[in-house]
Amino acid sequence: MVPRSTRTTGFRLAAACAASLAALALTGCSVDAKSAAPAVKTFPFAGRTLNVKTHEIPADLVATDRKDIKVTRWFDAKSGSKRLRWELTGETLDLEAGCTGLAICDARFKVEVPRGVTVLREGAKTDLRGDTKAEPHGGARHGKDHTPA
Repeated sequence: MVPRSTRTTGFRLAAACAASLAALALTGCSVDAKSAAPAVKTFPFAGRTLNVKTHEIPADLVATDRKDIKVTRWFDAKSGSKRLRWELTGETLDLEAGCTGLAICDARFKVEVPRGVTVLREGAKTDLRGDTKAEPHGGARHGKDHTPA
């Protein structure tokens, strides 16, 4: 009879090997939000300050001549359970796009805000860029602000 601790160790080793092989197999599946079709949603907005929560997803924040808020989302996923949400509650715009489980996905947002609105990113004041060109990687990278030189 094999001691219980040896069986448990063998099971854990087999599970770790299986997880490693699955992860290795999935590395060949790449995703890129810039190749995804954009989804667009607008929100009526009459506030003076907007707090944008992006949960560390890259997002361009753009000042425009519009009266509402326009959000464009690029999202691509090969595996995992999708977790997509975009909501405006009061003066907080909450944007989430990701995957759970053994997942491979990529996301990007562009938020067009009326000129004159004070914009916060995760509660910290931020500057907006003035370009309205709709590209998934046209300005800021990795959630950082892009301000023209």
